[in-house]
Amino acid sequence: MSLFIVPDTLAGQRVDAVAARVSGYSRARIELLVEAGSLSLGGTIVTKGSQRVAGGELLELLEDPAPTTATAVPQLADGVGIVYEDADIVVVDKPVGVAAHPSLGWGGPSVVEHLAAAGVAVSTSGAAERQGIVSRLDVGTSGLMVVARSEVAYSVLKQAFRDRTVDKTYHTLVQGHPDPFVGTIDAPIGRHPGADWKMAILEGGRASVTHYETLEAHRAATLLQVHLETGRTHQIRVHMAAIGHPCVGDPLYGADPALSARLGLGRQWLHAVGLGFTHPTRGDHVEFSSPYPADLQRALDLVRAD
Repeated sequence: MSLFIVPDTLAGQRVDAVAARVSGYSRARIELLVEAGSLSLGGTIVTKGSQRVAGGELLELLEDPAPTTATAVPQLADGVGIVYEDADIVVVDKPVGVAAHPSLGWGGPSVVEHLAAAGVAVSTSGAAERQGIVSRLDVGTSGLMVVARSEVAYSVLKQAFRDRTVDKTYHTLVQGHPDPFVGTIDAPIGRHPGADWKMAILEGGRASVTHYETLEAHRAATLLQVHLETGRTHQIRVHMAAIGHPCVGDPLYGADPALSARLGLGRQWLHAVGLGFTHPTRGDHVEFSSPYPADLQRALDLVRAD
């Protein structure tokens, strides 16, 4: 038996998603627990994975079912939205808590699995676990990403990202007030020497360039619009922390946990709001946008009212 306390920051989410997140189990294994009557929330057996948590309850995994040997069924990720789809590309609005593709150490849902479960065929180019993926977003970052459906689209889009012709626009809420209000951060990024899961500005790291401008300045935080020339892992988070203004809700890179708690944030305030590129086969310019998710909008409203 395993016991967990549901974090208040996960209030309102599905119990199966919460159980997978806190336990590290895949959603498929959590579904087996629910079916077996072996998942308890607040002392009551969970009968539906769609049940919502309130936060603060005791979550019990009463027994650990052996992993099934049957062929794995792709996990349908809650909240993944398809913004646009044609024969060559599919543009996805990815929610927080969903990875771009399966990877070692990640047992949660992914965009690749969602598309497979939804019957959306993608390019077979790329490694088996990330076929069609031409760019990625962190698990803790929400917003727009494009996946290639045809082999031509995969090749053209990969080159477009390498050539930095894709317009990637992010909004982030950072602590304090960056000075100047409009600026560029040009600093190389590499793996943190003391933590494989963390990135850092390092001499000899990969060239990384971030442009930012202030949209709103408030007492405790500033809303920025960010454009990336490069697409390094954790680039915005690392660069903003480097100038002393970490993304709100991002303790890995120095955010104040008290502010995050006051705003009810369980992840970094970072959202991919815009994506623009030349269509890989038609040749016309396409642009897409994504509204703020509810948790980010709620936190921003609190900052505005402060």
